[in-house]
Amino acid sequence: MSGTRPFCSFLVDGMCFGVDVQKVQEVLRYQELTHVPLASPVIGGLMNLRGKIVATIDLRRRLGLPDRHEGARPMNVVVRAEEGTVSLLVDEICGVVEARDDQFEPPPPMFDTDAQSLIEGTYTLDHCLLLVLNTAAATRISSL
Repeated sequence: MSGTRPFCSFLVDGMCFGVDVQKVQEVLRYQELTHVPLASPVIGGLMNLRGKIVATIDLRRRLGLPDRHEGARPMNVVVRAEEGTVSLLVDEICGVVEARDDQFEPPPPMFDTDAQSLIEGTYTLDHCLLLVLNTAAATRISSL
């Protein structure tokens, strides 16, 4: 008998991604960001989260995908990472989904080598292919 894992799911460039719900602190609508001069283009900026300064990482840029359309506002998935709290900028929040352990497969070779390291694996669900984001790798700001 296999177990299940809950994931916070979201869309980035039409692809369905998931983060283990235990790593998610909260999900927020678009927040105003402060630009960080000379920072990597992957850094979306800094946001004030109830008095705490939180770095944001634009997952489109981190994955080597095209930028959002002009005027499209991202959502924030705030995760607890090794380096502290980090917000991931995503296109749309889908909700919490359950995936069975027996549905897990290795990641498909659909991204370049750098982006490939950000995907832990996939779950084939009824409504989508869920790409499990390696939050430790995706949020490692010191490597950007």
